[in-house]
Amino acid sequence: DPCRNLHCKTGKVCHVDKLGKPSCICQDPAACPSTKDYEHVCGTDNKTYDGTCQLFATKCQLEGTKMGRQLHLDYMGSCKYIPRCTDYEVDQFPLRMRDWLKNILMQYYERDLDNSGFLTEKQRSKVKKIYQNDKRLVAGNHTVELLLHDFEKNYHMYVYPVHWQFHQLDQHPVDRLLTHSELAPLRASLVPMEHCITRFFQECDGDKDKLIALEEWCHCFGIKE
Repeated sequence: DPCRNLHCKTGKVCHVDKLGKPSCICQDPAACPSTKDYEHVCGTDNKTYDGTCQLFATKCQLEGTKMGRQLHLDYMGSCKYIPRCTDYEVDQFPLRMRDWLKNILMQYYERDLDNSGFLTEKQRSKVKKIYQNDKRLVAGNHTVELLLHDFEKNYHMYVYPVHWQFHQLDQHPVDRLLTHSELAPLRASLVPMEHCITRFFQECDGDKDKLIALEEWCHCFGIKE
């Protein structure tokens, strides 16, 4: 199979010409497999696509055009009205996000007790200290005041979750910098629930170089140097 060793980026498929030479060509959006409603995605053109296959196949066909350069995955789910993020809301966002990251790690740790594999041994040892701390604020719909009080009182419990999320995203390559594409999986899944996440990431980029360094990321979450 000439296509076996040829990797095409999302939106393209391998095509073999008459001479048996493989190359990547744009996938026909109509040829994408059908998807369920919960697999729909919203593009930055505010149009709902049946799935990421259809979105990126459409982007590929528009390659070289302004519309093609501007089209990206905006968020998971069908397009809907996303309210504007106020100054007050963006100030409160790190409180909820820190709490959420900590609780994600607690869930992973609990799953590992029955079926290991979610966390590495080193990660488990760090999370275990937070999990077993009797002063830990358990998951719930807490007020901003309580989240702020807990962060100030139990600051040490929030440092590792913030670092952990950065390193989970920093993969292509591992360079202590987050690009737009590395942030996309987290951002796209959270936009429908946390409408401030886009503005939050934009303001995290202190030097406006379109990259978020580890120092910038930690500063945004209130983690000290």
